Amino acid sequence: MSTKNVHNTRNDTLLRDLHGALVEITVAMNRPQRDDELLEEAGVSLDKALFKLLVAVERLGPASVVELAERMGLDHSTVSRQIGKLEGLGLVARQPSETDGRVREAVLTQAGRTTTDKIDEARQRMAREIFETWEDKDVADLVRLMSRFAEAFRELPKSGNR
Repeated sequence: MSTKNVHNTRNDTLLRDLHGALVEITVAMNRPQRDDELLEEAGVSLDKALFKLLVAVERLGPASVVELAERMGLDHSTVSRQIGKLEGLGLVARQPSETDGRVREAVLTQAGRTTTDKIDEARQRMAREIFETWEDKDVADLVRLMSRFAEAFRELPKSGNR
């Protein structure tokens, strides 16, 4: 067996292990109980579907309904309805896009920012528990490598364009 085949087999095993770890993380993060725990820790009372969209507006905003729907893997009519609910709660406002006046974008209001700040603080408290036995360098390496991986994953050409 050539050195190249041994190297590819080792990489295939590592990539399978990486995928398994990512699946485990995704499953754990997508459990409804996890959202309940986070919202309770934050002292925020908000429907889970709205909570995820509010955080998406905070991370991606200002963003159009179409952009949010694409990034979240949801139908744009669902996102539009949910943005309307967040707007009704005073957490989000809609404003004309700076680049295309025909498009309206969702942005956080001050109340929305206060809410996402509480969620971020609760998420940080929960993460500190996870990482309390880790060395600072290991946490920094994880963040650096996951950020690099996420960027490469975002930039990966769609299957028809490779």
